[in-house]
Amino acid sequence: MSFTEIFGTAPTGAWAAPGRVNLIGEHTDYNDGFVLPFAIAQRTTVEASVVDSPEWTVWSEQTGELVTFDPGDLVPGKVGGWAGYVAGIVWALRQSGLDVPGARLAITSNVPVGAGLSSSHAMGCAVLTALVELGGLDLPVAERPKLAQVAENDYVGAPTGIMDQSASILCRPGYALFLDCRTLSTEHIPFDAAEEGLAVLVVNTNAPHRNTDSQYAERRRTCEEAAARLGLAALRDVTDLGAALADLPDDVTRRRVRHVVTENQRVLETVLLLRKGKLTEAAPLLTASHNSMRDDYEISVPEVDTAVSTAIAAGAYGARMTGAGFGGCVVALVDRSAVDEVSGAVAEAFAARRFTAPTSFVAVPSGGAARVR
Repeated sequence: MSFTEIFGTAPTGAWAAPGRVNLIGEHTDYNDGFVLPFAIAQRTTVEASVVDSPEWTVWSEQTGELVTFDPGDLVPGKVGGWAGYVAGIVWALRQSGLDVPGARLAITSNVPVGAGLSSSHAMGCAVLTALVELGGLDLPVAERPKLAQVAENDYVGAPTGIMDQSASILCRPGYALFLDCRTLSTEHIPFDAAEEGLAVLVVNTNAPHRNTDSQYAERRRTCEEAAARLGLAALRDVTDLGAALADLPDDVTRRRVRHVVTENQRVLETVLLLRKGKLTEAAPLLTASHNSMRDDYEISVPEVDTAVSTAIAAGAYGARMTGAGFGGCVVALVDRSAVDEVSGAVAEAFAARRFTAPTSFVAVPSGGAARVR
């Protein structure tokens, strides 16, 4: 259905925000660490127009639902499900003192859902961009990721970091976004794999996420408790890993901390190599990151491990799980000429193990949220 068919009038315009792949830097964001995501071409689009009353009506192509809410519904948690991400944006804008116009919105998306590519963040950032421009609101682009995070944390109740929103809003075509999650400083790092005859292959394992929310919360809590025991604001502040590990009470905590500290270092090393254009030399860091997530952070699953090991055996320079874990996607750096060979090998390995068939695509570093028509 089109916007006109749903609402009876044409939209004022359309705004879109992308999903993202995190090249490296997993579970470092809520530890005040470093991350290196890039936006992908797949995005969520919001067609929208203003209405005179303080009311918001939103339609989702994915669910076919039409949801309406007004200021009385802008109480954290009152609007649930996918529409909560939309209500959360309106709520956060109003909490910031901005006069959000009432609106009609129609949402479509080609960002895979449940794949760890930030489909929910793409929706929130697209809605935010649309409402800010429709209302002529004074919200600088640099401040928008934080507001989107507030919407998710405080309205939806999702304990997310700020990486995904930053990638969806701030990324540029041909670059990865080096983000310091403490200072929120950013640097756009050249990352044009195609120019080097390479490709970033994303394999969606289509593995069902297993207890992701509870496991995420548990690991975050472990990291916060470890930092407090070490007398630090966050694990980003660990300077002597050996001494820190010796001060921790149990093996699980030590392994969680070791992942975060070494992952931060891998991000910094990757950035240095990409600045020099040494993409293939950075690839082993991706594999080391995956091994750390598998062994120390324990957030992998058999489908993901199979995709990583098979991709490397088939010629990938490096591969890792991307996203919060317990399912989702793998990212692999491969020769452009080997995309079909590597993706085919992964598909064969999945079939042999009777896993659900994976789906693959080449990710192209793309731009952030913007008006598209």
